[in-house]
Amino acid sequence: MIVDGNGSDINSEFNTNLISVKEKIQSALNRCGDPHRQVTLIAVSKKQPINKIQELINAGQTDFGESYVQEALPKMDQFAESPIYWHFIGNLQTKKAKTVAGRFKLIHSVDSLKLAQGLHKKAKSLDLTQPVLIQVNIANEKQKGGIPLEELTGLAREILAMEHLRLDGLMLMPPFFDDPENARPYFAGLRGCRDQLQQELKVTLPHLSMGMSGDFEVAVEEGATLVRVGTALFGTRSDC
Repeated sequence: MIVDGNGSDINSEFNTNLISVKEKIQSALNRCGDPHRQVTLIAVSKKQPINKIQELINAGQTDFGESYVQEALPKMDQFAESPIYWHFIGNLQTKKAKTVAGRFKLIHSVDSLKLAQGLHKKAKSLDLTQPVLIQVNIANEKQKGGIPLEELTGLAREILAMEHLRLDGLMLMPPFFDDPENARPYFAGLRGCRDQLQQELKVTLPHLSMGMSGDFEVAVEEGATLVRVGTALFGTRSDC
């Protein structure tokens, strides 16, 4: 059993955090009348040390999210024998597409045709199909990634025509609010975009990746199937 420098039981802390987040997800599902929807909890492990990731794995967590290619790949190699899945959730440069295609269960942050083409080219060379989400910038925040809403349908059409990419849905990073209720319109907006795309393009897009530590309960109430939670699982990072 690992004990940190303050004498606290890390193993117990991670078990408690994981149970708490899962219970909150289920409560949110119950509140919105959809108790059986499958919601995947992604532990955001960027900038987290190996020992903390291992403790969360020991507690039963199976899905982890990374935002930086240079940090993610060595971690993935270190945990290559662990029964876990990796998601790429950060901004992805086109030049690094060849290093992530085929390595991640799901790439959440596709926001340009050029990036999609780069991922497709690498996936084709590996003879595999890479699942992806389109990141949408509904609030048009210049400092954040994501495709403008008016370009979403066009990019979706392009990706759907790529044999070695599989479009599974949409991802959103809303503006930050102290009150998570203020993020609700953005989550509802992404759900509406997904529903419209499904109808217009005659496809099934099962996933909505939205919600983080401060607002994941609201995101679940509005239809999230993937939530990206860091602080509520790992605690506050020392670099914050």
